[in-house]
Amino acid sequence: RDFNERCAQCSEVNWGLTDGGRFYCRSCHNVTERTREVVNTEFISNTRVQTISKGSRRQEKNDGACEWYVCEGFQIVLKKQAEALEALGVCPQMKDEILCNFWKCYLQKSKQAYCNRPAGETVKALSGCDSSTDVDSEPERPSVLHFLSLSESDGDLQTDCSFASSTSRVSESTSVYSGSVDGSLYFTKNEKDKLRMTMPMTLSFCYMALLWLREPMTLSDLLRYVVEGHVPYLNVFQHFPEKMKLCGLDLRIFCVESWPVYEEVHNKMHELAAFLDLPRFPDITDSCFLHPDMLCMKYLMEANLPDELHNWTCRVVKKIGIGEADFLTLVPGNKSTRKVKYDILAAAVVVVVLKLLFLLDDNYEWLLSDFAEERSKNSKEGAPYFEFKKWYKVIKCTVDAEQRKLDEKRAKYLWRCEKPLFYSAKKKSKVLKRRQMTVNLQNQFGKLSGSVRPAEKPNPSSFQLSWSEENTDGSCFHGHSLEGILQEKCGLLTAMNTDYWLCTVKLCKEKLCGHLGHYSEVDFPQSYHFVLRLFSFLLRIQPSYIHDEVCLIEHKLFNKKLCKKPKYKAVLRS
Repeated sequence: RDFNERCAQCSEVNWGLTDGGRFYCRSCHNVTERTREVVNTEFISNTRVQTISKGSRRQEKNDGACEWYVCEGFQIVLKKQAEALEALGVCPQMKDEILCNFWKCYLQKSKQAYCNRPAGETVKALSGCDSSTDVDSEPERPSVLHFLSLSESDGDLQTDCSFASSTSRVSESTSVYSGSVDGSLYFTKNEKDKLRMTMPMTLSFCYMALLWLREPMTLSDLLRYVVEGHVPYLNVFQHFPEKMKLCGLDLRIFCVESWPVYEEVHNKMHELAAFLDLPRFPDITDSCFLHPDMLCMKYLMEANLPDELHNWTCRVVKKIGIGEADFLTLVPGNKSTRKVKYDILAAAVVVVVLKLLFLLDDNYEWLLSDFAEERSKNSKEGAPYFEFKKWYKVIKCTVDAEQRKLDEKRAKYLWRCEKPLFYSAKKKSKVLKRRQMTVNLQNQFGKLSGSVRPAEKPNPSSFQLSWSEENTDGSCFHGHSLEGILQEKCGLLTAMNTDYWLCTVKLCKEKLCGHLGHYSEVDFPQSYHFVLRLFSFLLRIQPSYIHDEVCLIEHKLFNKKLCKKPKYKAVLRS
């Protein structure tokens, strides 16, 4: 009551005492360095005695490790990921304001910080601290208040990957052992009322911040940067300070041995937005990169398709109303709005346009290609006519080569972190010696086999495939004309093709299924599968995701004809 200074964090005067005898602000939980002074006259009269502070709960242990919480580990992961995205050109506001506020809100909603009595205070018994003599005192929480201004690591965490690679074999009997204070309780807490933080959720946080700022980066781009190593995710715990020891359950929390999954990160992002009670996100307008018209242009360029196709994609987007701000903008907690996957939606629009013009039934597109070739021979003026057959050969050769490189990189990827893991000072010298022997043997065998040292990581790019019109080999089709496959009708160029086949007549409505249309390669034409495989390679997702979106777009496009008996020439494929 005698301590009347204002809090440096929130300017409030509302102080309490920690277990260590230090003052903390009950409003924002900022802990000061001041300790309480008391007057004790029981044994010596007229003598002022200062209480002996038990010291911080985060004091170093015998092996040099300090006490830390799981949320602090995720805080460091988010900080590293935000810094990496900022280095890739993302607005600095994402790290300093948006992501920081999202994280603080999550800690408060999950009652880990910024609340009257943080959850998980039962871990006090695990930390070995005695109960406080002050009735009003509360357990001291981790320094989550300074999220993005954390001090840099004192040193890299030395980790032993031999244990990290065997985390799946950690038994329940050893799960109570962890380096963090609350790691042993992480999987035993009742998580029905709150989202438990995981490594994939760190990417959900990043994508949510990117979406709020309407940054020109889709979720598929973010996950690709993770795979390429531009955004920390795998073995990110080696960036932890050396005093934060990981062992036992900590490795099951922070060590991942699989690539992030698009669907999981996307769904968790929507769950997070609803859990945090976020307001409506900024509108996605036609000037935003995430608008279908903009993304369709990008994917047409990357797929080496004619620029004239963009007019057709814009017509489809306008026809079915998927370019409206109300459709594209995220409204957290609104179950009536659809969870839009911007990159998959744009790729599906391009696929639908290719079906409208070329049918993609393993027959008509080749006939159109021969027809365009004949017209191109007779017309020597203007831009060359687009021929599906030539485009198919160029794209197939390029994608097959790039896919082989990607498969080879994934097969050679070393899941173990570069620095070894050790769990006590006694094992440190042994683990480091074993790792040094391993590195020496690898270098010797590499010299004997004549293997080439791995090249440095290439600079990140939004485009995986690049095509230049300056190439003399005719491999670029951007400037090619569609007049060879179009006909003039009432002063407008329309498609020669009057038929269309649907991927599915009836959309699947089973919630447990998770798919609108069931996709199997053997049930569909090879040309259609080739186009799906092209965009699945560009987005690094399964072809079935794009197929589901194609089915939905088709049912919106032909809704009126599907509601009555079809009198048009169309082949309905079940």
